[in-house]
Amino acid sequence: DHNMQIIHHAATIFLISFSYCANYIRIGTLVMIIHDASNFLLEPTKMFHYLKWRRICDTLFTVSSAMYLFTFLVIFPNKVLYNTYYYSMELYRPFLGYYLMNGSLMVLQLLHIFWSYFTICIVCRLFVRGTVEKDLRSDSEDSEKGEEEMPQEKEATKNGLVPSSPNSGGSRISKDTSLQLNGSSHPKIR
Repeated sequence: DHNMQIIHHAATIFLISFSYCANYIRIGTLVMIIHDASNFLLEPTKMFHYLKWRRICDTLFTVSSAMYLFTFLVIFPNKVLYNTYYYSMELYRPFLGYYLMNGSLMVLQLLHIFWSYFTICIVCRLFVRGTVEKDLRSDSEDSEKGEEEMPQEKEATKNGLVPSSPNSGGSRISKDTSLQLNGSSHPKIR
């Protein structure tokens, strides 16, 4: 999913920049509005997920997914792609900008289809199992090392010590830094 995100952001940045430079501002603005139509519900969904309010989280996720599928699989191809690909050919002769704009729009549409598959799988799992345990698309938000910490490191963290990093020369720094200012046990008085 990381590579798809990079492609998506590169195509989007190119599309927004090119739509502004080529005076296709209406297309660029419409694409941004369509992309933001379902995204505004994702932040509250994440908040309720972190609060472990599953029922509200699942409801918001289902509504957000329905909006996502509708805007990216119905509105985007029928309104944006149709008008930029077919209708513009009736009005103007194609030029390099026509191919660049439609190429980046088609890349976005292919990514929408790819992500829609995962979204549908997650929603189906939500209805079948009653909960979504792990998102298929994203990596774990916890660090890989978090689950595999050594017992000494857990104990050191628990007691207020910060485990040393590989580049720190093995020294440990306590949370109480009032006694460790400027490398000495006494603060300097100016």
